[in-house]
Amino acid sequence: MTVLETERTAPPTGATAAIRPTVPGPAPESAQTKSGNRRQYVLFALFAFPNLLLIGVFAYWPILGNLALSLTDWDMISPMPNFIGLDNYTALFSDPGFIDVMRRTLIWVVAVVGSSLIFGLGMALLFNGGARGGKAVSTLAFTPHVISGAAVAAVWLFIFDPNYGLSRLLFNSIGMDSPHWTTDPDIALGALIIVAVWKGAGFVAIVYLAALQSIPRDVIEAAQLDGAGRWKTFTKIVWPLLTPTTFFLCVTQIIGAFQAFDLIAMMTSGGPAGSTTTLSWYIYEQGFQEFNIGSAAASSVFMFVILLLVTAVQMRFAERKVHYS
Repeated sequence: MTVLETERTAPPTGATAAIRPTVPGPAPESAQTKSGNRRQYVLFALFAFPNLLLIGVFAYWPILGNLALSLTDWDMISPMPNFIGLDNYTALFSDPGFIDVMRRTLIWVVAVVGSSLIFGLGMALLFNGGARGGKAVSTLAFTPHVISGAAVAAVWLFIFDPNYGLSRLLFNSIGMDSPHWTTDPDIALGALIIVAVWKGAGFVAIVYLAALQSIPRDVIEAAQLDGAGRWKTFTKIVWPLLTPTTFFLCVTQIIGAFQAFDLIAMMTSGGPAGSTTTLSWYIYEQGFQEFNIGSAAASSVFMFVILLLVTAVQMRFAERKVHYS
């Protein structure tokens, strides 16, 4: 062994050993630190408990109560519900009328959500162009969203009136009679879809506009310098960056469409001949018109399961399709 190797392998001694740095290990947690952590946990629990209590009482407890009612036969007059097990669910899925309600609800949700997203995105792209008066127009487009559904329904009932409404003037100007929008079973659901899209598209537009304005301009300019046109820039850059916003809007708009009630109640009351009866109105009919609480509760549970599954599927696809910048 050479002298150099001996110097390398020999353990440090003397002053060299004294100045060698030591790696500090984890310091033991003092009793004071433990006491401080416990105080923080207790303080957190004291602040969180009221919120958890409110959520439990007003959210989860009604869900459990509704689930229990769905297993009973009750008319709100008898002193005690009669337990019948899964008979309400069996009756629902064997009822052709309920199948028609679900088919109509699917049409309603797809039409309202799809149209709101398309028109909302189109308006957002126009507002984002920087046209004169864009802020005022965007404010007007958002206004229907904050107006109550009852007020919107009252306005559109006048517009759709075949004798005195704006619809009559428009159709008479081209030599045609105004359709009976809310009393014709063939077009009543379409009339409600028009009103729902008019009310909700402004909210979608404002959310999309905020997302568009958050996209870095240098990314758009770099694509344009590379020769990308407007369509290619939108499909390859803008749209992928909008997928988180689209995912959020899909979830919220689908839930809102399933729960739509005020427009139907004010404009058609589920008619004519049940042509506008969606799942939300069917639940109301069963519970507060037919006094069949068990069937209404079972329908509510079914709606809850549908929304849960739709949200879970969207969350699953979001992991693959949503691009967060």
